[in-house]
Amino acid sequence: MTKSNQPSNKPLKDTYLKTFEWMLYGRLFEDKIAALYRAGKIVGGVYLGRGQEAFSAALGAQLNQSKGDVFAGLIRDQAGRMAFGEPLIESARTYLGSVNGPMKGRDGNIHRGTPRSGMPAMISHLGSLVAVVNGMLIAKRYKGENHCVGGATIGDGGTSTGAFHEGLNQAAVEKLPLVIAVANNQYAYSTPECHQFACENLVDRAKGYGIAGYSIDGTDPMECVTAFDEAIKKARSGEGPQMVVGKMLRLAGHGEHDDARYIAEADKKDHYGRDCVEVAKTQVIQNDWLNESEIADLVKRIQLEIEEATSQAQSEPSPSPVTENWRPLASTHLIEGQNNWRE
Repeated sequence: MTKSNQPSNKPLKDTYLKTFEWMLYGRLFEDKIAALYRAGKIVGGVYLGRGQEAFSAALGAQLNQSKGDVFAGLIRDQAGRMAFGEPLIESARTYLGSVNGPMKGRDGNIHRGTPRSGMPAMISHLGSLVAVVNGMLIAKRYKGENHCVGGATIGDGGTSTGAFHEGLNQAAVEKLPLVIAVANNQYAYSTPECHQFACENLVDRAKGYGIAGYSIDGTDPMECVTAFDEAIKKARSGEGPQMVVGKMLRLAGHGEHDDARYIAEADKKDHYGRDCVEVAKTQVIQNDWLNESEIADLVKRIQLEIEEATSQAQSEPSPSPVTENWRPLASTHLIEGQNNWRE
């Protein structure tokens, strides 16, 4: 790890194991979703976070819904969404278009969210989500909720958008408790980073905004856990925005429709082309936190939960164009008195 404000090297065991478990949930659930997509069971695109689970889960697992924190994930943040609190069944319902899902089967399977629970719905114009999180944090400030943290994720390509600049500049000026997680997977769809930015490292941009920056190995769960632990603590204590840049490689195409032939073989064989889930398994074994048998049992349990959730979601109806109530979801949920997660 490089940069100022470098965190300590020893993450808490419980935090690491929690992050590891959500990494497995994210990977195994997306493996199932990819299989259902290939079988024609899912309408729309499927975008996997394979290779980015450590970076995503380490942020989501260390934010706290009960403290009023916010998590704004993008298309590769399944692990982070689950770690923050999105129920597995709601993830499955959204992908499979169930009318019982958080978006009631109306929207694309990744454009989901529950703002009242601290998770705004994803915006495809990626940099725009930073301003949404800013607005939520400013609203909390007006209400006297001064110890909340907002986590927002972005890819390397998204950092070149005007919306990202405007949002981060606002967060810096207002000294908002924002943790911006930049997943540098080296390709903005098919555009390599050498054609995206001229600075040596994306974390150098933090200096221009006057905020703290961390540059980490996004394939190393230990670094991800410790970096986000430090960044969240500093943001919560009033030290303003924190930018964490993790370098990695997405181990799949941009989406399941993309064969990723543009990714160089050298990148795949590079250190940052390694699988963070396999790295995590090695680390928990080396630290005597879990053994191979315990990991296998954990995987089996998670797979069983995933099978149950996807089976239930597939058995539920899609919205009817004739009988569906097409009022905005927020007003519909308030009127119908839905539970807190889906309001």
